[in-house]
Amino acid sequence: MKAIRCLFVVAILAAPSSALAVDPPYQGQMERLSEILGSLYMLAPLCGDRTTDWRGQMAELIELDEPDPDRRARLAGAFNAGYEAYARFYRSCTPSAEVAITRLLTEGDSLARDIHQRYAE
Repeated sequence: MKAIRCLFVVAILAAPSSALAVDPPYQGQMERLSEILGSLYMLAPLCGDRTTDWRGQMAELIELDEPDPDRRARLAGAFNAGYEAYARFYRSCTPSAEVAITRLLTEGDSLARDIHQRYAE
């Protein structure tokens, strides 16, 4: 998971920040990545991963991207939506929760790589 976390950080460091009120072309991907981080923040501790600070990763993502207040709110909202989506159904680690974690990590890794490859300066 450390490799995945590093990829999230690398993708964000390499992504250009938005100086205008116009969304950057990667905004949709950033919102999905935020949703994934929120989901992992909820699910991972249930299945024993207490070492990765997914909320901290989200804070770092926002800090490095330097979004305007509207984009910041949308990223935070996506994080919260990801958390809430899984909080409704999971109270303990189940086989389906473990599968969800694996899928979320895979998708997050793919998004991070795509953002980095397409938008790195």
